[in-house]
Amino acid sequence: MFANALDFSDLKNINFKTELLAGLTVAMTMIPESLSFAILAGLSPLTGLYAAFLMGIVTAILGGRPGMVSGGAGATVVVLMALASSHGVQYLFAAVAMAGVMQILVGTFRLGKFVRLIPQPVMYGFLNGLAIIIFMAQVVQFKTVDNGVTHWLSGSALYVMLGLTALTIAIVLLVPKLTKAVPASLIAIIVVFALVYGFNIDTRKVLNIASVSGSLPSFHIPAVPFTVATLQIIFPYAMIMAGVGLIESLLTLNMVDEITNTKGNSNKEAVAQGAANITNAFFGGMGGCAMVAQTLVNIGAGARSRLSAAIGALTILMIILVGGPVIEQIPMAALVGVMMMVAISTFEWASFRIITKMPRSDIFVGMLVAVITVLLHNLALAVLIGVVISALVFAWDNAKRIRARKSINADGSKEYAIYGPLFFGSTTAFLDKFDADGDPETVIIDFKESRVADMSAIDALKKLTDKYEARSKKLILKNLSSDSRRMLGQASGFIEVNLHQD
Repeated sequence: MFANALDFSDLKNINFKTELLAGLTVAMTMIPESLSFAILAGLSPLTGLYAAFLMGIVTAILGGRPGMVSGGAGATVVVLMALASSHGVQYLFAAVAMAGVMQILVGTFRLGKFVRLIPQPVMYGFLNGLAIIIFMAQVVQFKTVDNGVTHWLSGSALYVMLGLTALTIAIVLLVPKLTKAVPASLIAIIVVFALVYGFNIDTRKVLNIASVSGSLPSFHIPAVPFTVATLQIIFPYAMIMAGVGLIESLLTLNMVDEITNTKGNSNKEAVAQGAANITNAFFGGMGGCAMVAQTLVNIGAGARSRLSAAIGALTILMIILVGGPVIEQIPMAALVGVMMMVAISTFEWASFRIITKMPRSDIFVGMLVAVITVLLHNLALAVLIGVVISALVFAWDNAKRIRARKSINADGSKEYAIYGPLFFGSTTAFLDKFDADGDPETVIIDFKESRVADMSAIDALKKLTDKYEARSKKLILKNLSSDSRRMLGQASGFIEVNLHQD
C-alpha cells in the first residue's frame, strides 16, 4: 500500500512558480489556525505548528489527492480537547497514534467509499455545529484568570481586545475586494501586529500563552502506561478522531475532485492520513486531517500537484526553527479575529437559503446534528446519529411505497404485481395485501417491479408461503431479479418457494 502511495506522476508538466507561491500562501494561512487550534485545546502553540508541518509533509508524499492540504485541523482538535484537559498531552499523543492505525486500516480494507453514505443535511449540521464551536472558543480569549478566578476582561484591556479583533475581521472582509494576491488573514495579522508594535499597545500576545520557538521535532514514545486502563481511556477518543478526520478529509477530497474535474484515491488518502497522525504522535504534533480552507486557497492559487503542499509544510518548519521570536509577538486579538472569520466561512449559510425547500425530516436531522455537535463537542457521534436517523426516515418512506396490483388470469389464477422494495420496513404492509382465505388455488406474485432485499423479506415470504400451504393452495413467485434468486437460494432449507418457469 505504501509503495503504491509514493506516486509523483502529478509533478510532470507543472508550473513550479505557481506551486511555489501557492505553497508559501498556504503556509501563511496555516500559521494562525495552527496556533489558535492548539491554544484552543490547551496545548503548546508549538504542538500545533508541528502538526501543520508533519501532517502537511506526510500527506503531500503519500496522499491520494494532489492539491489537497492537511494540517492540525479544528475538527479533530475539538474531539481531543476533553482528553487533553483531563489526562494530559501524552494521552492525547497516544490517542492520535491509535486513530492513525484505525485510519490506515480503513484505507487498507478499502472502506473510504462509505463516506458517500453521509447525507447532505448531516453535513450541513456537522459544519454548522463545528463553526459554532470554533466561534465560541474564541470568546474564551476575552477572559482572564486572576488568583485562580476566571472573569471577563474589563476597562481598557477589553476595549483594546475588542478593537483589534474588529479591525482584524474588517481587514479579512475588505482585502479580498481589493486583491487576492496575498491571503487576507495574513495581511490582517501583519497590520494588527505592526499597529501593536508601532504604538506599543499593551495587549495579550502569543508569548503570554506559550513559546513557539523550537527545533526539529524529536522522536518520543507517548509517556502513558501500556495497560488495559489506558486503552479504555484513549480508545473512544481515537475512534472518534479517526472517524471525524476521515470524514473531513474524504469530503475535502471529493470537493477537489469536482473543482479540478479529476479523480483522487480515497483509500490511499485514508492511509496517508493515518500515517501522518502516527508520525504526529511520535514527534510531538497534535494530529489533524485535511483543511478545507487551506485546500481551497491552494487550488485557487493554481496548485495541482503535491509540490505546493510540501512547500507549505517545509515553510512551517522554517518558521519553527528561525521565526519563533516574531510569531510570539503576534497579538492574540489578531488570531481571534482570523478564527472568527474561519468559523463564519465554515458555517453553511446556504442551509438557511434552502431550508424552505428541504423536507421537514432533513431540516430536523440538520438541526439535531448541529445541536449535538455544540452541546457534546462530539462530532462523530453527531454524524452517526444523523446518518442513522436519515436511514430510518428513508426506510420509512420506502416502506410506505410498496403496492400490489391484483388481477385474475385466464386460467383462474390470481396475480399480485408488487411495486416497491420488500425489506424490513415494508414486510407488514406487504403481508396485509394478500387474502389467503379468499384467493383461488393458485396465486402468483410478480416481482418485476420489486426485489427481495433482506432477511426480513425472506421471512415474510416464508410466512406467506406457509399460510397458503396450510390452505392447500399453491404460491408461485416470478420475475425475481438475479440477486433475489441468489438470496432465496442461500436461504434454502429455511424457505422453499415455487419459482415460475419462463
